[in-house]
Amino acid sequence: MASTINRLASVPQCLAFLLMLVPIAAFGQATVDFKIGQRESWVGQPLSLRVEITNAESHEAQYEVTVTNITKGVKFTPFIAAAHSAALSFFEIGESATDEIAQIAEGGNIAPMQTLLDGSAAVFGTASTGGLLMPGESVSFELTTPVYGVWWGKLSLAAMLLPTNDTFVSLNGVRLPRHGSVSYLADAYDAGSEPNDELCASVPGPTCGGEGYSPAVDGEGFVYPAPGTHGEGDLSVAQFGWSGPVAKVTITRLD
Repeated sequence: MASTINRLASVPQCLAFLLMLVPIAAFGQATVDFKIGQRESWVGQPLSLRVEITNAESHEAQYEVTVTNITKGVKFTPFIAAAHSAALSFFEIGESATDEIAQIAEGGNIAPMQTLLDGSAAVFGTASTGGLLMPGESVSFELTTPVYGVWWGKLSLAAMLLPTNDTFVSLNGVRLPRHGSVSYLADAYDAGSEPNDELCASVPGPTCGGEGYSPAVDGEGFVYPAPGTHGEGDLSVAQFGWSGPVAKVTITRLD
């Protein structure tokens, strides 16, 4: 329901009142329209303003996210993505991976992370993709957030790298653009939840077809930047190696 507030005050009071209302508009609970009319003033008398604020309907912000695989031989499993506040983090470097991240990193299973995100009050919206993302290919999806997500919303996403033991590509809490587009380079991380033996028996996916998530097996015990394929076991560095970022992510505001 629309509401109107009328205030008659001195100029400093009016300016303070307007500044107080800016966060209301910014956080997206409503669109605030200001109508300022100047009253006649006499010499030596303070100038007064009449401020009328109309509270209109709230709205949402829409984003398109495009992920491009920039490796030469590594595939990505389906992505899970979320727009969220600063209260959420997919992982912390140097700390143990959550079970949800371990399941993505070891087997490409995004269902547990989806369940976690669906139950979090810090999440504005989620999206996921389907199928493998091959080298040089791109996939796009859309996310919708309350408009206050434009001001302090963040984006996180994750998917497994194939063929690896427990490596995932991720953006972890990057800012959503207020307008236009912004691009990020996404790095690969080792979940530290499984040894990097690079044996096909413990690497899932079409290349190896081995075991995926294995909670009974321990790795390094913490998340760290993945150094790439070592050439041990059954995996060739020439075919499946990488260095530096593994994906380009472009976020575009649509509305």
